[in-house]
Amino acid sequence: MTLKNKLSIENAVELARIEERISKMKAIELWNSGELDKMSAGTFQSLAKIHKVLFNEIYDFAGKIRSVNISKGNFRFASAIYLNEVVAAVETMPQSTFNEIIAKYVEMNIAHPFREGNGRSMRLWLDQILKSEIQKVVDWSQVDKNLYLQAMERSPINDSEIKNLLFNALTDKIEDREIFMKGLDASYFYENYFAYRSQDLLK
Repeated sequence: MTLKNKLSIENAVELARIEERISKMKAIELWNSGELDKMSAGTFQSLAKIHKVLFNEIYDFAGKIRSVNISKGNFRFASAIYLNEVVAAVETMPQSTFNEIIAKYVEMNIAHPFREGNGRSMRLWLDQILKSEIQKVVDWSQVDKNLYLQAMERSPINDSEIKNLLFNALTDKIEDREIFMKGLDASYFYENYFAYRSQDLLK
């Protein structure tokens, strides 16, 4: 199953490859422009803007809250009918400490506000909050991808595992573009691991 896209690509593997390339290019532009630092850290408006920048050339729904229900594996994300309320509630969660920030990240992941591209957008959003609040970011090259997948799958029940994993990968190199870009590499694996394992988008 291939999502309808502006590029008229019908092959899912090809779409994933092009999506990765374009989103990385747009992320670099976002970094170089300084716009990321001007956004209000932790707001849905900032997350939506990040998503729109990364995916506007690919999808009509870039930056727009989803109107369909989706699931990955055996987990169903927040129902579309309640999504505006859920996102608003997550936005008001505290974010002054590392534990609070990761708890907020986990809840936004459960909401999964966009039709596609949540992982990449939310990693940049997470690092934006960490940078703003505790002057740290995650060095995603230090995060084992398989352990991350397992921790995120279990995080709706217990977020201690993902907190420990990300805490051990924190760095104070908050102005390093290479570290910033590593989040896109890791999240590409995360999103498409599920997409190819079970294409169970709900109508």
